[in-house]
Amino acid sequence: MTTTPAAYAAKVVSSSSFSEARSRVLSLYRDWQRAAPKIVQSYLLDFPVATARAKIREEFEKNRYVSDLKVIDVLIFKGRAEYQETLNSWKMDTHIMRYFSKEESPPKPEGFLEKFYGIEF
Repeated sequence: MTTTPAAYAAKVVSSSSFSEARSRVLSLYRDWQRAAPKIVQSYLLDFPVATARAKIREEFEKNRYVSDLKVIDVLIFKGRAEYQETLNSWKMDTHIMRYFSKEESPPKPEGFLEKFYGIEF
């Protein structure tokens, strides 16, 4: 069964309370976690699903202590948009790998000569 791009679209809704916003965030989080195997498979990622799930959790944890209801609604909207773009394969592999570049990239050079020559002394 193929799904249409509109299948992942969500209506923009403003939360009336923190409990409603929390339930919407948890729903988005569950959707991302359920989609992790499909994302790994469709983008041919060379790491296990558990790594993708850990990264999803890390991205949600970044905004754990946001307390403004309007900001939470904007974050939910952005999260839904990312979800739709990812599952519809509208992103390139480099967009997906950018989330994982922190763990895989070597440390940045500190001093002038290291930066200039691109090597470590």
